[in-house]
Amino acid sequence: MDSGLLGAGIAALGTLGTAIGQGYACGKAVEAVARNPEAESKIRTTLIVGDAIAETSAIYSLIIAILLIFVA
Repeated sequence: MDSGLLGAGIAALGTLGTAIGQGYACGKAVEAVARNPEAESKIRTTLIVGDAIAETSAIYSLIIAILLIFVA
């Protein structure tokens, strides 16, 4: 088994934490809007910024996995 492919699989596991975190954040945002509909735009803006920041770790994991597949 090629060690680059194994490393890519392990690097791809970094996306799991991002997916779980974003799902949890979206669920909490829905709860917040249900409790306070007037603050929907502020909640949505905060959610999008938070998801964008969280998504960077998944993108880094993807880049590392691709590099390990094609370079190593």
